[in-house]
Amino acid sequence: MFDRRLIAYINWPILGLLFILFAAGVLNLYSASSLRLEEGVAVTPIYKKQLLWGAVALGGMLVCMLFDYRHLSALSWYIYVVTIILLICVLWYGKTIGGSQRWLDLFFFNFQPAEAAKVSILILGARMLSRVEGLVGWRDLLKICVAVAIPALLIIRQPDLGTGLSLILFAGGMIVYCGLRAGVLRAIVILLPLVLPFGWLFLHDYQKERILTFLNPESDPLGSGYHIIQSKIAIGSGGFWGKGFLEGSQSQLRFLPEKHTDFAFAVFGEEWGFVGAILLLVLFCALLYQIFLISLEAKDDFGRYLCIGVFFYFFWQIVVNIGMVLGLMPVVGMPLPFISYGGSASVVNFCLIGLVLNVSMRRFMFKRK
Repeated sequence: MFDRRLIAYINWPILGLLFILFAAGVLNLYSASSLRLEEGVAVTPIYKKQLLWGAVALGGMLVCMLFDYRHLSALSWYIYVVTIILLICVLWYGKTIGGSQRWLDLFFFNFQPAEAAKVSILILGARMLSRVEGLVGWRDLLKICVAVAIPALLIIRQPDLGTGLSLILFAGGMIVYCGLRAGVLRAIVILLPLVLPFGWLFLHDYQKERILTFLNPESDPLGSGYHIIQSKIAIGSGGFWGKGFLEGSQSQLRFLPEKHTDFAFAVFGEEWGFVGAILLLVLFCALLYQIFLISLEAKDDFGRYLCIGVFFYFFWQIVVNIGMVLGLMPVVGMPLPFISYGGSASVVNFCLIGLVLNVSMRRFMFKRK
């Protein structure tokens, strides 16, 4: 049963930041989906779809706030197995959009199991780390790495390098936060630079091309380097104050590709300039800070690692997406939370915030373990 007293412990700053960021994302999508015509501005209804998904995501967040989050620890392996089955179904029966087989057609909407994999790994990772005594040793590290590798490889196979990489990054952040034994840490520092180059052999040709383009975008300005070049032009043309809402030439005249998903930040930077971009980063930093504070206030290890997992989930998506848009990182297809368009991603983002609020609301319900 839901205890009404828990409402008094809701973290209102997180809710406020969430709705401000989502509103900014919808406005940005309104602009990104518009097209400048001689008669005026024509707008495609993509922002309306995002609003609809936002309503669904809000419902999901409320559900994630109602039950005691500690029950998820016992369900973590069941959730994980179901996620793996869904990812295998994608490889067999998945719907192909834009050359990638990532979605399951559920008649009324397309569901992306890779997004559910983020929640699954976060919950399972929190359970496994909460049971580690002291620092993470080889046995615990191997268990976690295998659990993460299976869905990550299935996702990369779709192909979806961005989502697969995000699983590895936020799971790695959780492990580092927990702490590694000295011998394990030394071995990783020595071996990782030696093993990492072999990952090149497992990349698709277009993924290799993206990395080479990152090193020298001008080598193919009308092909693989087009995205990065146009993104830099859009952000640079925004100047200090920006061109104004619906006034971005690169986005309105369709020079900027993927402007509603991976390169949504470029649209924002062009219209609102350096000041607007910094303000958006401040909002993201404030959200991350609040999540981290709740992790410190959690009364059990599972809740603490759950919040830390959400922290690193958002942290890496923000860093990689903005770094990608600015040309500081290769293009890997990682959306910007709450700003980029995405139905499944919006539901996951809201649900993860719901879990953080769940931990915050119950911090006075039991003693620290």
